[in-house]
Amino acid sequence: MITLIIGLVILIGGGLLYGRFCEKVFGPDDRKTPAYENEDGVDYVPMKKWKNCLVNLLNIAGTGPILGPIQGILFGPIAFITIPIGCVIGGAMHDYFCGMICTREKGIQMPEMIKRHLPKGVSWIYTLIIVILLFLCGAVFVYTPGDIAATQLFGFGGTPGEASTWIIYGFIFVYYLIATVLPIDKIIGKVYPILGGILILSALGIFVMLFVSGHQLAEIFGDQILGGFDFGAYFQSHSFIPSFFVTVACGILSGFHSTQTSLIARTIESERHGRMTFYNMMICEGFIAMIWAAGAMAIIGLGAENAGITMQLTDAGWGYFESIDGALRQISPTSVVGVICRNMLGDIGGIIAIIGVVILPITTGDTALRSLRLVTAETFHIKQKTAVQRILLALPIFAVTLALLIWAKNDPNGFNVIWRYMGWANQTVSVFATSSIMIYMMRHGKTKYLWMPAIPFLFYSFVTTSYLLSASEGFSLDMTLSYTIAGVFTVFIFAASIYRGRKLSQIERRV
Repeated sequence: MITLIIGLVILIGGGLLYGRFCEKVFGPDDRKTPAYENEDGVDYVPMKKWKNCLVNLLNIAGTGPILGPIQGILFGPIAFITIPIGCVIGGAMHDYFCGMICTREKGIQMPEMIKRHLPKGVSWIYTLIIVILLFLCGAVFVYTPGDIAATQLFGFGGTPGEASTWIIYGFIFVYYLIATVLPIDKIIGKVYPILGGILILSALGIFVMLFVSGHQLAEIFGDQILGGFDFGAYFQSHSFIPSFFVTVACGILSGFHSTQTSLIARTIESERHGRMTFYNMMICEGFIAMIWAAGAMAIIGLGAENAGITMQLTDAGWGYFESIDGALRQISPTSVVGVICRNMLGDIGGIIAIIGVVILPITTGDTALRSLRLVTAETFHIKQKTAVQRILLALPIFAVTLALLIWAKNDPNGFNVIWRYMGWANQTVSVFATSSIMIYMMRHGKTKYLWMPAIPFLFYSFVTTSYLLSASEGFSLDMTLSYTIAGVFTVFIFAASIYRGRKLSQIERRV
């Protein structure tokens, strides 16, 4: 538990200090926010700080901070250190500045923010990637809550041949359509605070039981074998950089979050609410990611014979196995969620926690599709004043999402494919965002703080490029070659960002 506790101290202590520093650097003031300046009763709607905090937390906390850490913890206790450090100086900083810049710029969405800071051709590439990412998020956040509900709550098989699977998917789609079209305060603003309470309580319940039940966790300096699984050997045999950071993603830094903070930029009542709403809610997501990572490590340590999980090597790599009716059977990462909940919280508490886990992706999927509607509308200048206009734009978006879901469900490797591409696209989007933050700072006399966005920009430029070049779903190049090309490319785009920032700054000074 020592490594986990150290990580939590870094997360909470670092978050308190660095969050205040980010706020000081940006400089929020008392100017009128877009929620009041552009109030339209649909997307620009003033909401209280506590409500915006819970809405933003549920927007950003999908299955990423659960399924990502469950798979990422196989790299071992190093995850308990990298998650909090990355969250404090990367993810939370990214969320705060994206949210605050969009607020300061009258509630613009991310494609417009990118367009204002990066060259036109680059902004179109960004828009294409963000649209792909939001479609993937929409499909994943129907797939995962639907399957968890089917298998863990209702006892169905969750297979594509069962009518129950598609009925559950259908209910989720109907809710998404309603939440995508109606004004943001009608469903999202009213339901999310309740759901947020369930989410936080379920994570806290697992956190407490980790200590009360005396679960064993591997330590960063010591024996890293638990339940017969060697976390250290897994770390040495896999490429920690970039694989770990693409796998865990949302618990450390997520480009998707910027599409959600830009939504909240239209509802916050004061710029001074930004640190709590944007920065601190990402710290909360980092906490959720660490708890689920610890929970997964703990039940691996128990082994299947003790109502936990046994890891076994399969043709597709390491797999999770549970004892079902006395026999070991492989289960999916989504089913691991159920094992953790039941083991830590018992039958009743486990069901409540699973409900919270089902809620997580649903409350992210609806705003992902809402963001996709707004991004599409702004890109192609499509009016969204009336409900009919919003429905007409939402329907083709939902049709494409459904087609993607049907393919993923019927292809044996479909979910793995869209999950990996979603992870890569997610991190790639953050590279565009952190580049824009750098340029924004240069244009507003904050060049001495350029290192703040530059750290995650450089790191994730290298991670996303090397992953695309080396991964089987990418170009399958040799890792050494991938690292070399990624390093050169990272230096190039960093220099290009600095050049762009200086150029825009010089133009504005002349004007």
